[in-house]
Amino acid sequence: MGLKNITSSTSTSVHTIPRAILRLLQFALALAVCGLYGTDIQNANKHNRGADSKWLYAVVIGGLSVVTSLVYGIPIVKSYIFFAWDTILFILWIAVFGVFGKMYIREDAEGNSGVQRMKNAVWVDLVNVLLWLVSAIYGAILFRASRPGRPTGRTTV
Repeated sequence: MGLKNITSSTSTSVHTIPRAILRLLQFALALAVCGLYGTDIQNANKHNRGADSKWLYAVVIGGLSVVTSLVYGIPIVKSYIFFAWDTILFILWIAVFGVFGKMYIREDAEGNSGVQRMKNAVWVDLVNVLLWLVSAIYGAILFRASRPGRPTGRTTV
């Protein structure tokens, strides 16, 4: 499947719908993470405590993901070219999931709404990990398929 196939109108429509759904999910869930962790940052600031760096990191990664998914959502942007950035975001989301998963997965909420919110946030983090993994793999496959003149080892010079 060459570049010609990827950019043709038939192929583009086949790739556009899944890409749009993927980017919409990435946008919505990254925004949700910003809200979930931002709530604790706002509460810390309200009580004159500094915001914890873990929560700031989660919000920054969420913000980067929101901006990235918006830019990638523009139809003229060939996001598969930037699959390496998707891979970086995937790794950054793994860190968010790892940090908060270790803190909250086994925690018993015992009616504490803040702990329950963070337990829910951990699972949203995991979905973000998976979405960015899918987009990185999908982008790498499309990028590789779009490269003309791939050597097969059977050509003569």
